[in-house]
Amino acid sequence: MPDRIDIENWISRIALGDRAAFSALYDATSAKLFGTCLRVLKDRAEAEDVLQEVYIRIWRGAGRYRSNGLSPMTWLITIARNRAIDRLRARQSGVRRGAEGGAGEDGVLERMASPDPGPEAQVAAKGEARAIALCLDELEADRAAAVRGAYLDGQTYAELAERFDVPMNTMRTWLRRSLMKLKDCLSQ
Repeated sequence: MPDRIDIENWISRIALGDRAAFSALYDATSAKLFGTCLRVLKDRAEAEDVLQEVYIRIWRGAGRYRSNGLSPMTWLITIARNRAIDRLRARQSGVRRGAEGGAGEDGVLERMASPDPGPEAQVAAKGEARAIALCLDELEADRAAAVRGAYLDGQTYAELAERFDVPMNTMRTWLRRSLMKLKDCLSQ
């Protein structure tokens, strides 16, 4: 399995229309995403159809991907899972309409799978969050607080510079260097 940097690189190149990057991403991730679709749908042919829809969405939506500290695989798995759930809901809705003449009467749609990330994605996210927290702990306390302020609390450079009583360019340098240290730490 390629690492997160490879996948993020492919996604950013896909956003620019790079077909070779799309092919590389497909080769590296299709088995995992197919498994996600198959677990939800329990039907191989339908999972294959949904997998095609997933990669169309990835091709069209790559420009909207933002690295937010989570694995890009989490983003890809979420797309696959959501498309599979949409297909399952459509299938259930069609079966129920044919059998009962209407939808929603017995609450089946309300009891179906939640659109929230599944257990696999939650475990991956928790592991990544733990790794990020450990790497943040390796930074100097003020640098870690600045990173948290900027990327978790949404504070601006100006607000952080004022909070830590440093010039704005110094704050930019702190954040850039801290992010480089975090990237190194997370890649180990």
